[in-house]
Parts: sequence; structure tokens; C-alpha cells
Amino acid sequence: MNKRSMQSKHMPCALAGLAMAILSLAGCSFIPAYERPAAPVADSFSPALHSVATIEHAATMAADLPWQDFFKDARLKRLIELSLQNNRDLRVAVLAIEQTRAQLQLRRADELPTVNAGFTGTRGPASSGAIASTYTAGLSVTAYELDFFGRVRALSQAAQAQLLGSQEARKTVQISLIASVATTYLNLLADDELLRVAREALATRQESLRLTQLKFDNEVASRLDLSQAQSLLEGAKLALAQSTRQRAQDENALVLLLGQPLPKDLPSGLPITGQGLLPELAAGIPSELLMRRPDIRQAEQQLLASNANMGAARAAFFPRITLTGSAGVVSSDLDALFSNGTTAWTFVPQLLLPIFDYGRNQANVEAAQVARDIAVAQYEKAIQTGFREVADALAGRATLGEQLRAQNAQLAAEQTRMQLTDLRFKHGAANAFDVLDAQRSLFAAQQAAALVQAQQVQNLVTLYKVLGGGWQ
Repeated sequence: MNKRSMQSKHMPCALAGLAMAILSLAGCSFIPAYERPAAPVADSFSPALHSVATIEHAATMAADLPWQDFFKDARLKRLIELSLQNNRDLRVAVLAIEQTRAQLQLRRADELPTVNAGFTGTRGPASSGAIASTYTAGLSVTAYELDFFGRVRALSQAAQAQLLGSQEARKTVQISLIASVATTYLNLLADDELLRVAREALATRQESLRLTQLKFDNEVASRLDLSQAQSLLEGAKLALAQSTRQRAQDENALVLLLGQPLPKDLPSGLPITGQGLLPELAAGIPSELLMRRPDIRQAEQQLLASNANMGAARAAFFPRITLTGSAGVVSSDLDALFSNGTTAWTFVPQLLLPIFDYGRNQANVEAAQVARDIAVAQYEKAIQTGFREVADALAGRATLGEQLRAQNAQLAAEQTRMQLTDLRFKHGAANAFDVLDAQRSLFAAQQAAALVQAQQVQNLVTLYKVLGGGWQ
């Protein structure tokens, strides 16, 4: 260590100029050049999946459509607003952004010297045998690394990519939350319809059992007819119990998504057949998913962070240069420290070059390389998952409409059959078994129609979600 009294008031300026000149030399970087991996999916979705959409280029892009415009049901909109305010998963995602922002600030702070103000006092025997005192006060910089090889900057870039990734993760959570609230709400509407159908079936079968019991008591109906009527009644009770339980569970799921109990003052809602969701959402081409879906952008930011960490690991093979210095005043008299004290400074550069580290640095590079390969695989998997989800939603859009049309046609046919069978039964042209069979088929068709109607609307919600809509 060199310690000397400063003889010129210009010495601090000279040291500052020297330090700035050294800092200006730092420009090396060992971060690998980034190339976005090719998307491991087909160049386009199957043309058959677009059969329901109108003109693809004229359709609305989901990522450009705010959720307030996509959903028309005022009750559903209020539920989504409450979930965005109170859902704990979304709150955790927001807090994760603040955590990664703080980590980025820490990394950026490493790029600049930390200046501390210090005061020390020592007392001890001097060479003459007397007790001597020494007091110092000033500013100091301890072990500031001159980042010639970009190690510190690489770590800062990795932290910045992680921050951007956490922001994309928050968008992904919001998209999933909005879609989950909408899907659960639609489940409740379907549950209400199934409950209505089950109650109507129960009332009809109770009346059928009463009439069959009356005929059996008068030896007009057989025990087989009575057993059939009893079986159908218990089946209706079973369906009612299942629908009641399912509705309670769906309501509990909605409460969890909202993060609070259901309010009593919710606005009136629309029926499941009147939701008015846009079916003409444009799917575009798979490569556009890279820009529309936050989860894919998050995976790419993780890849960039791994790339930067690899640069930091490579830079560890090269010398690490640190500076420690201080400037202040020193005096043997505490009272005169700031008035008659002597100006003093120290300047201690240090260069450390790894020679024998038992393979530590090489292991760090290999671990960083593997982490980057993992990030590439995760990025490609995110693209493949997105492609599959969009293709599934498009397949639903292309087929559920026809399925619902066929299901409604079957329901209409079963209703006509029930009316005609009941009419024939009243005129003695059909037996009780025919009536009970018609009731069973009608009940099954009513349940299936309610479920397919819900699936069609929920599929539009899913399509909106997987195309990247809902985070604006």
C-alpha cells in the first residue's frame, strides 16, 4: 500500500481523470451473439380450421382487442374487474416484478463505484514510548471492479431480461385469470340450465310414477312398467343432485378466482345464448404468436438471461481488476482534524488472475451452457404449446357450431317424439314403456344441448386467450 501526503490540490482531479480514462477502456463482452431459434411448428394452421371465420385479414386480432370490448355481459365484466383487483395469483405476479426490478437495481449498482464516508481513530504506543493518536476522515471506494471483460454488465443484462420476463409473466397470469373467470361464469350459466332441465324432468317423472302406480294398483300396468318409472325418477333425482353439487363447486371456484365472496349487488347478466362474443378472431400465422403471446415472450426473455449469464461465466476466466482508494484528512488532534488536518489519499489497484481453481470456472461455463440449452428447449416448447392451443381452439370454432346445430335439431326431434308418444299413450296406441323411453331420450338431449352450448361459448373465450387477448 502506498500512502503519501498530497502535495498538490490538483491531485484528486488527476486521479479522477485517470479513473475515467481506465473506465472508458472497458468494452469487451463475452455474451454469445443471440439468434432467435426457429419456430419448430408448421408455417400455417390447417385451412380447415378457418372455415367458420369470415375473411381472415378482415377479422379482429385478439391481442389488439381489450377484454372490455370482447365481453358484452355486464355481470361478467364486473366479475373480471373484481378478480383483477383481488386475485392473489395476479398479486404475486405483480410483486414478482418489483422483486426482479430490485435485483436489476442491485446489478446496475455493481457497475458504478460505491463511495462511503468514513471516520477512524486509533491510539497506541509510539516509538518514543508515548501514546500517539491518529484520526482520519474522508471518502473511500472499496474493491470497485473495472469491468474490462463485461462480467458485471453481463449480469446486469441477465437481470434486465429477468425483469422483462416477469412483466410478461404478469400479463400471462392476467390473460389466464380473465379466461378462467369467464369460463367459470359460463359454467355457472350452464349449471343453472342443467338444474332447470333436471327439475323439469323430476316433476315430469314424479307425475309419470304417480300415474303408473295408479295403473299398477288397478292392474292396468305391470310391475316392469312401475320399476321403469321408479328408475327414471331416481335418475332425475341423481342428475339434480349432481347438478346442484357441480354448481356449488363452480361457484366456489369463482370465489377463489375473485379473491373475495360474490357481491350481492352484481348487475344483471345475459343468458348463455346471448353472450355476443366475437367469433371472427383472426388466427394469423404461427410466427405471429411470438409477438402476441406473453408466455412465449417470457420464455424468450429467459433465454436472453441465460445467454447473458453465459457471457458472465466466460468472463470469469480473465483477470479481474479492482480499485480501492480513499481521500481525506488525517491529524493527531481530533479537534484540528477538519481545520489543520493533513490531506491524505490512498490508491490500491489489484489484479486477480485465476490459475488453479480446480475447474470451478469451467464448471460454471458448462452449467451456463446447459442452462441456455434448457432455455432454448423451453422456448421451443412454449411455441409448440401455443401452436397446439390455437389449433385446438380453431378446431373447436370450426366444428362446435355444426355440433350445436345438430344437437338442437336432435333436441327438437326428441321433443316432437315426446309429444307424439304422450298423445298416442293417452289414446291407448302406445304403452308406458314408450313414454318412459321418450322421457329418457328427451332429458339426455336437453342436457347435451346445454353442454354443447356452453362449450361453444367457452371455446370462443379460449380462442381469445390463446391468441394473446386479455392483457391490455
